[in-house]
Amino acid sequence: MNVSRKPQSFLQDSDRLEARLKEIPPKPGVYLMRDGTDSILYIGKSKKLRSRVRSYFRDSQRLSDRITMMVRQVTEIEFIVTDTEVEALALEANLIKQHQPYYNVLLKDDKKYPYVCITWSEDYPRIFITRKRRLKNSRDRHYGPYVDTRLLRQTLYLVKRIFPLRQRPQPLFKDRPCLNYDIGRCPGVCQNLVSPEDYRKIVEKVAMVFQGRSGELMQILQAQMEKAAQELNFELAAEVRDRLQGLDSLHADQKVSLPDDTVSRDAIALAQDDRHCCIQLFQVRAGKLVGRLGYFAETPSGTPPEILQRVLEEHYLQVDPVEIPTDILVQYELAEGEILAQWLTERKGRKVSIVSPQRQSKAYLIEMVERNAGYELERTQKQRDRDTLSLQDLAEILDLAEIPKRIEGYDISHIQGSNAVASQVVFIDGVPAKQHYRHYKIKNPEVRIGRSDDFASLAEVIGRRFRKYLENPNLPRQEDPDFPDLVMIDGGKGQLSAVVAVLQGNRENPLWEELKVVSLAKQREEIFLPGESSPLDTEPEQPGVQLLRRVRDEAHRFAVSFHRQQRLKQGRRSRLDEIPGLGFERQKQLLAHFHSIDYIREASLEQLQAVSGIGSHLAQEIYAYFHPS
Repeated sequence: MNVSRKPQSFLQDSDRLEARLKEIPPKPGVYLMRDGTDSILYIGKSKKLRSRVRSYFRDSQRLSDRITMMVRQVTEIEFIVTDTEVEALALEANLIKQHQPYYNVLLKDDKKYPYVCITWSEDYPRIFITRKRRLKNSRDRHYGPYVDTRLLRQTLYLVKRIFPLRQRPQPLFKDRPCLNYDIGRCPGVCQNLVSPEDYRKIVEKVAMVFQGRSGELMQILQAQMEKAAQELNFELAAEVRDRLQGLDSLHADQKVSLPDDTVSRDAIALAQDDRHCCIQLFQVRAGKLVGRLGYFAETPSGTPPEILQRVLEEHYLQVDPVEIPTDILVQYELAEGEILAQWLTERKGRKVSIVSPQRQSKAYLIEMVERNAGYELERTQKQRDRDTLSLQDLAEILDLAEIPKRIEGYDISHIQGSNAVASQVVFIDGVPAKQHYRHYKIKNPEVRIGRSDDFASLAEVIGRRFRKYLENPNLPRQEDPDFPDLVMIDGGKGQLSAVVAVLQGNRENPLWEELKVVSLAKQREEIFLPGESSPLDTEPEQPGVQLLRRVRDEAHRFAVSFHRQQRLKQGRRSRLDEIPGLGFERQKQLLAHFHSIDYIREASLEQLQAVSGIGSHLAQEIYAYFHPS
């Protein structure tokens, strides 16, 4: 029998290391370091690959603790040769984004800051605010992330009044546009009253606002207004004038005093503590601050210049060349700033400079960015401290050996048993982790319209959530990152007892002995433990109790929203579904002709037969359904 052995690290096999180094050419390119499991540990670039890779394994080379730990694990080194350093930089940025190596500087995607998304892949692109960075189509585009959420929402609100854009996600009427069309705020997208080409031109102008090109857009609109006036088209000229005034008001209060205010520039700086690093990038166009972008990274992931370089590479990798400024101010000198500037110059088609200013107004701008990054870091620290205090207090209340890292909350939602659903929310380190949320539809046949049973519903959901542990009691739990440290049930003693009965499962190895389960009753915010008839002696305003309340309220919100969604979906499944032989397409034809079920109910046989696709037999079925007598 052959047993596969993990290869030794290069530090333990100097002969293999030397042979591999000789194979690496002294040319520009990218190198990938892998461990014994073939996972990529680190991706880097260099003007001379062989020299750079060799430097990691020299005894005289001083490396950071993080890189030293990485080097100890390297068992294989791959390389990709490029023609120039600039090509290597672009390739490295793409590979890091694709593979997310552990030892590279990685920006946290904690959905803290929102983006503006424009769905360019659609005939009529949508514009909306989102905290999700994942794109459904590569042609769509995210702008951001923006630090000031309130200002972003205000900007989008004003933009939708300056430009005629689709105002509703769904049409209000089937056969005519809504009032927004009549007052000029929408071009009639729902009724195809504007062509996709013309609507895209409008959205392209809106995109210029979020690209930081408001000044350029105002110049275009100024020329359009003057041309319309010369052609005596004063109505169009007045419309363009109103848009110009609206755009001018967007950044009226965001003047940044710089001597050469005609230059487009970005300024980037960071503030950090022992755990987190907050980075902010200010976009200044024509002397006006048009954008404040924010990023977070783990402090141990790299030095400040390395973090700044990584942020700039990731940011400019996803923007259009026209959005790249000619002047980039950085807080620290970048080790590979010249290569980055050369890459940006090639992308933009004009010279781009990266400088670390030391005096005068440019240095003041960097200080302002650093100061704002510090305020944001301080705010994050306070929130983190509050979360830690809440977790410590909760561990003390429940007599837990350790602070609970993963807390799960469960709730049921229904109306008299109809559309019964459940929610599972997850808090990690005291913060909602929405990527782990889950919905359940209650399958118990005893739970139906007119008959609800929250006890049975919660028992069903908990049984489904922990099925693999109940069916296999010997399955290791502590090694599973999805195994919770605490489960909270929304309810009192009855709900808790129903859940515990399920978790007892195998009498010889009951799951609830390893799983801490509590319930939180709404009326007095009382915490109940399994087997206890009285609640714990707590105060509603204790930090630990407040944390449980946040979990409970979030589980309730999530369950209610899913229940409402199911109810609306059922409402959309009209009574027409119950008519034999009447499929979806013919339902659409009927509704397009009569506009509502009420009118269909009142229609005669002759009127029903007049609808395209509805024959005499089907018309009789429809008429008989609404007139059973």
